[in-house]
Amino acid sequence: MSKIVPITVAYGDGIGPEIMDAVLHILKKAEAQIRLEVIEIGEKLYQKNYTSGIAADTWESIDRTRVLLKAPITTPQGGGYKSLNVTLRKALGLYANVRPTIAYHPFVNTRHPDLDVVIVRENEEDLYAGIEYRHTRNMRESVKLISRVGCEKIVRYAFDYAVLNNRKKVSCFSKDNIMKFSDGIFHQVFDEIAKQYPQIKNEHYIVDIGTARLATKPEIFDVIVTSNLFGDIISDITAEISGSVGLAGSANVGQNYAMFEAIHGSAPDIAGKNIANPSGLLNGAIMMLIHIGQGDIASVIENAWKKTLEDGVHTGDIYNEKTSSKKVGTKEFAEEVVKRLGQKPKKLKVAEYKSGESTSSKQVTYKIDDSENKTLVGVDIFVDIHAESATKVAKKMNAIDGGKLIMRTIASKGLILWPRDDEYMIESDHWCCRFMPDSGTITHKEITDLLEKIAAAGVDFIKVESLYEYDGKRGYSLAQGE
Repeated sequence: MSKIVPITVAYGDGIGPEIMDAVLHILKKAEAQIRLEVIEIGEKLYQKNYTSGIAADTWESIDRTRVLLKAPITTPQGGGYKSLNVTLRKALGLYANVRPTIAYHPFVNTRHPDLDVVIVRENEEDLYAGIEYRHTRNMRESVKLISRVGCEKIVRYAFDYAVLNNRKKVSCFSKDNIMKFSDGIFHQVFDEIAKQYPQIKNEHYIVDIGTARLATKPEIFDVIVTSNLFGDIISDITAEISGSVGLAGSANVGQNYAMFEAIHGSAPDIAGKNIANPSGLLNGAIMMLIHIGQGDIASVIENAWKKTLEDGVHTGDIYNEKTSSKKVGTKEFAEEVVKRLGQKPKKLKVAEYKSGESTSSKQVTYKIDDSENKTLVGVDIFVDIHAESATKVAKKMNAIDGGKLIMRTIASKGLILWPRDDEYMIESDHWCCRFMPDSGTITHKEITDLLEKIAAAGVDFIKVESLYEYDGKRGYSLAQGE
């Protein structure tokens, strides 16, 4: 008998309480060796002006159990509210989001009966950092941050996952043909780490064509590793083409904590109607049981769930008059799974997970490489000037004495507009003025002196980006057309 493991449980919002009740009923009947600690997070906390959706004392339970089973929550739109999902992943160091998706053909309708793909999504960085600014009356900004260390952690996790789960290939999705620094480091690290796993095939796709292939030929993929935003998108696509987003579970894993959930949202439009499919959260709970070393119980539950699908007992989202035998609600589906505990599927793959110690991620130390020589060589100063062309902006900016710093270019939305042979007409209030010396390096003092002069001239500078070289290599992008 496995020892009883404490689990923190969050019922969530929308359909969350319904599907959580269904899942916990199945876990109880399967005699999962867990003790529940229930916490309140999400919409009710937002309504009490907790902008992150979680109260300070709630962290105590998560810190004590280190395992969270969470139903979907609702994040209010706008108003400065932060996504609780993102907060949990970042605060707990849950850098790996693992989303397996399998086609349950012919019991769940799909055009891709051989689909069996695991998406390993980086979980802490990218645009999901939620760093945003409004620069002008017209322009907004979201900051995409990718670190080498973050790339190393998620790429190595993907290859280790492939080895442990007898997978044959890891594919990397990025957009490094456009985002040469952020996505560029992701691809570079992938190539470096892939060499350390010669037994695993590897390949790289630009994310647009990769996603197109995934949507039409998912059987050519095995494990896919990618950054946060791309991973979120392609995992939903993969789940949808498998037959239903409602079937897919998700593990969020770090070195000290783990969180398990469904990949779908809180679906408030169908809340309280007893029609939601609890399968996604159930599959998340199965992943949780494996994580805490109760693989035998996980196998019993997964086999009973698959047998329920095989018997044609389906919730409305996957019900098909031609292949289903019985349409049931959320509670009834859970009861049908309970009835089949101890049974195994006849056509779908039988689950046979091992029990034992927790499968928490490997303890690996990652260090930032400080050996590169970093040199300050210029500055981009973004200014708010409402003008019809960069030429008019140049006249105003060139009237300011920059000393050693000389304005080299003016760009808007990444396109170089000054200097050029013609006066390109574009109405904008957001301009990037690049200042660099004729040669050599500059100092921060020279930049602040320039900023003081710009301010004295009545120009609103809204953002400053220092330009660096690393071991003589440019650490900033050129403008389009430069």
